[in-house]
Amino acid sequence: MKRKIGSGFGDAEFYIQISLIAVLLVLLSYNLGRLSSGRYTGLGIVSASEIIPRGVPDVYGSEIGVKYDDVSPNNPGLADATIEKLRQYEGLELNDAQMKRYIKIGTSISCEYCCGARALIFENGQRACGCAHSFAMRGLAKYLLVNHPEMSDDQILSELGKWKVLFFPGIHEQKAKVLESKGINSKDYINLASNKYRGIEKGSAGAGEMVGGC
Repeated sequence: MKRKIGSGFGDAEFYIQISLIAVLLVLLSYNLGRLSSGRYTGLGIVSASEIIPRGVPDVYGSEIGVKYDDVSPNNPGLADATIEKLRQYEGLELNDAQMKRYIKIGTSISCEYCCGARALIFENGQRACGCAHSFAMRGLAKYLLVNHPEMSDDQILSELGKWKVLFFPGIHEQKAKVLESKGINSKDYINLASNKYRGIEKGSAGAGEMVGGC
């Protein structure tokens, strides 16, 4: 039997209920869509492709013959050869002004996923970690300080961070998700790879691979 719609309170209540159901259906569809896309997991959505640097580094890449793309789990030999190119400058002598900057930069980043040291160097400028990744980052820092003093400390630290992300792509992808979930820009390599947010990813799932020998 068809419902007779009148102008009484019962009909008004009926229309209100229908409207509420429609709104709930829209909200349910929206949230299901977010869940299916992974946006409701509590972690920011960050893929490796968003944080992995590509191409030839500006300023110094062509000078020393390195490309970010040369460090990859798919070609361990090329990755090791690239690390060797970077580490060859680790023995460069620095003057007092350069050493002061070197200490500031080198104590702001570490290779914690490999050697576990607090920083690449001690407060006196001496090596704090003997792994190949640390040698490479120290070598690049010295090269840039000597040959490109116009670069700021943050610019140099950011470059070291890019290579560190290449050395440990999986764990940095996971760290990037944690950073984004807390409203922190993970595309900033100082946020992502320096000691600024060291350990923020602890307790999250996943570890990821290491590229290059430790």
